[in-house]
Amino acid sequence: MRFTRSALSVSALAALSVGAVTALAAPASAAPNTTPQKVCGSGYKTVNSASVASLGTVYLTYNSANGRNCVATIRNNPGTALDMSAWVYVPDTEEADQDGGMYTSYAGPTYVYGKGHCVDWGGSIDNVYVQVYGSNCGALKEQRVTFTR
Repeated sequence: MRFTRSALSVSALAALSVGAVTALAAPASAAPNTTPQKVCGSGYKTVNSASVASLGTVYLTYNSANGRNCVATIRNNPGTALDMSAWVYVPDTEEADQDGGMYTSYAGPTYVYGKGHCVDWGGSIDNVYVQVYGSNCGALKEQRVTFTR
């Protein structure tokens, strides 16, 4: 039951990041050689990733020094601003962060404290969405969902 509630919460969170935040966010500048570490900051190591079709990749990173996760969605080919998002959610604590808007290179960074917790995360580029549930928590098998709108 808890997973269902968190999945619904994350779906709502993803919808918000694509909808309301889009009008408020300022475009990120193009950075053809952007990496998750450049977006999230020093000390963050990539621990998981998910392809957004041929458009780019959503990265989940972790900083062991502060116990925080960061998510960034990075385009393969920066250019004209597209609707993009990045989000991360910890079901156990209900802590969440999101970023969405019209971006030329990447969306994010988004941060939560995730040490010792499973995390749900994802992002989108244009009309392709990726969501990963129950990620990076030992024996639990994560669930990945990719869809277009």
